[in-house]
Amino acid sequence: MAKIVVLDEHIANQIAAGEVVERPASVVKELVENAIDAGATSIEVQAEEGGLSLIRVIDNGSGIEPDDCEAAFYRHATSKLLQGRDLFQIRSLGFRGEALPSIAAVAKVRLVTANSDQGLGRAIEIEGGNLKLNEEIATPQGTDITVKELFYNTPARLKYMKTIQTELGHISDVMYRQALSHPEIAFTFRHNGNTLLQSQGGGDLLQVIAAIYGVNTSKGMVAIEAENLDYRLTGYIGRPELTRSNRSGMSTIVNGRYIRNQGLHQAVLRAYHTLLPINRYPLGVLMLDMHPSLVDVNVHPAKLEVRFSKEPELNGFVEESIRSLLSEQVLIPQVVKQNIGRGNTQAVIQEQFHFTRPEVTKDAEEGREGTSGAADGSVARDVSGTVDNTAAREQAAAGREAAPAFGGAAGPGAGAGYSAPAGSSAAAYALREQAAGGYASGSGGGASAAAASRRPAASGAYAERAPGAASPGSYAPGGRGQAAPAASGAAPQALYDAPQEAPELPAFPELELIGQHHGTYLIAQNQEGLYLIDQHAAHERVNYEYYYEKFGHPADASQELLLPITLEFTPSDSEKLKERLSWFERVGVILEHFGGGTFRVVSHPYWFPSGEEASIIEEMAEWVLSERAIDLSKLREKSSTLVSCKASIKANQKITVEEADTLLQRLAACKQPYTCPHGRPIIISFSNYDLEKLFKRVM
Repeated sequence: MAKIVVLDEHIANQIAAGEVVERPASVVKELVENAIDAGATSIEVQAEEGGLSLIRVIDNGSGIEPDDCEAAFYRHATSKLLQGRDLFQIRSLGFRGEALPSIAAVAKVRLVTANSDQGLGRAIEIEGGNLKLNEEIATPQGTDITVKELFYNTPARLKYMKTIQTELGHISDVMYRQALSHPEIAFTFRHNGNTLLQSQGGGDLLQVIAAIYGVNTSKGMVAIEAENLDYRLTGYIGRPELTRSNRSGMSTIVNGRYIRNQGLHQAVLRAYHTLLPINRYPLGVLMLDMHPSLVDVNVHPAKLEVRFSKEPELNGFVEESIRSLLSEQVLIPQVVKQNIGRGNTQAVIQEQFHFTRPEVTKDAEEGREGTSGAADGSVARDVSGTVDNTAAREQAAAGREAAPAFGGAAGPGAGAGYSAPAGSSAAAYALREQAAGGYASGSGGGASAAAASRRPAASGAYAERAPGAASPGSYAPGGRGQAAPAASGAAPQALYDAPQEAPELPAFPELELIGQHHGTYLIAQNQEGLYLIDQHAAHERVNYEYYYEKFGHPADASQELLLPITLEFTPSDSEKLKERLSWFERVGVILEHFGGGTFRVVSHPYWFPSGEEASIIEEMAEWVLSERAIDLSKLREKSSTLVSCKASIKANQKITVEEADTLLQRLAACKQPYTCPHGRPIIISFSNYDLEKLFKRVM
């Protein structure tokens, strides 16, 4: 007797429902997508008890032909595909013809639709896959579909539904994604009579973001627009202070369809790089438009995942577009949030800082010279000098040779018995050395070409001080217009070559130093308001960009040790480490197996912070052991982060006026002076209006 039988159509529909209709949110998604495909400009969704009791979707789309109403509930019945090649040219959201029969198999469905404005339409009722009613009815153009008692005939499915609030959360998420995907459509979502979402449908994506995430969030969004031969990218990305604890804040929309794609998410995270704190994720809405042949949407039951035919190129395009946009922004977070002004449609856009360089008077110059003479005084007093970032460029042009900048070691003998003066940390001593005598060779005495392009054009007194081009042998942190020094007789690797021209970057503010708070935060001001700078984070950023450049040419700086450093590892780690010793050589560290679980460091770059060499190399080894696949760029970045943190001044550490001035000058020279390598903010601001509002000077 034959054991294989063809399943009954009703059973087949119930099985299909298990793939398509996972929960009430799946029903909402399918019905809303049908409404969008019908050309609706207004879609209203009503739900009760988390969608288990009632889901109703009303739209003003084209409606369904009377003769097609019953056929729409047949399996694989669709008006969106006619032949096989149409699968490679899909422009609609739905195309399989599975949603309606799957929903009707596990619920009680009533469909009322009309395809004209003559007032006559069709009503159909289906319960558990069985047709109960099919008649003419008076109704306006559009479709009104009601789904009641979802999973009433499949108790096992109903048993595993979550709480009402959980299901409501999933439905809300679907509605939010659809509203973001189609800002030109007016969406309304009500649950138990309460309106949870209402968008205007005017095509303004920023208004939809404000309706979903709030006005203050929308003010922190930055518009993005980029295009190449294959792709067009539009939308909004959040400034680094707008972060989430998970990836739910990132919405990726491809040809009007919300999707989840790990590759694109990683591209976005790479673009933010050191701008985000650890375990925090950005907020953004990215809308990608491309030819349908470049994307396959028929790879997931719920069509939430897609495949791209040129995925590496797409990821690179998205990453570079976002990184380029962020590099043009002044990323100083404001502490006090502003309210939206009435009647101003642009009020929700994040205000930008436009810093202008003040004219320097003779008295101001004299005041700066007077304060700079107090080398031993703490910054915990008022100073009248403005931190002039052009001085750093002048020193870079002079190409001065001195101690390694901001490092834990401040002389050629670093790491070989050099010690800073008693009562002073090596990092703070390096700051004083720079303030007094100049910057390190290769440390970049100040603002680079990138920093120079970030500043407004000099005029007046500043025009007289405009420096010449930096010497080829000097290094400026973040300098995009200078090449790093090459090994003698050899050209530098192409991987680390800098572009010939520095791009235009936003101006870093001219700051007047006021003092230091609790030995941790520098206080500064300008015409725009008040600024607080985290001295450790600022120093760490300067060090990071310096060491990142240094790790690009580690062989030039590696020095052999008279007394090798020994490190101990477990037997299992030792076996792994022996296979990966070559990676240490690529960052200038020669590590040798010394027997058993012991390794010895034979040489390392001379600019490693004095006294921290062992801990740095040990942390590098831990990272190398934890990574499955090691990438040279990641190793270079990780090593730079480790060294920069160890070499930086710490919190609760008093520094002098000269040290603070030097630190701010060096910070202004960085490529990215707004966050430390770990993504924490370096500088925050209070605008004059914020302060007046706090003190009730304005109401």
